[in-house]
Amino acid sequence: MASNDTSGINITGAQLRAARALLQMDQKTLAGLSSVSIATIKRLEPTVGPIKANKVTIEALRRALEIAGVEFIAENGGGVGVRLARRSDDPS
Repeated sequence: MASNDTSGINITGAQLRAARALLQMDQKTLAGLSSVSIATIKRLEPTVGPIKANKVTIEALRRALEIAGVEFIAENGGGVGVRLARRSDDPS
């Protein structure tokens, strides 16, 4: 049975940027929601491949973005990604 737990997935700089874009969220808002400084977000977003930061920082960013409505997708042969999470009140 597949698990929906994505906490072990490394977030890439591209996923971080894409998640913000899907949510139409600016860096300042993400900083406020995650308690991660804007400077750190600016440093991490251009990263090619997995972001390199403290585990607490990565989890704070992940949590804030997931709560806001995105889902991180692990590499499963098609590459890593991010998508809008299906809302529980969405009948489709």
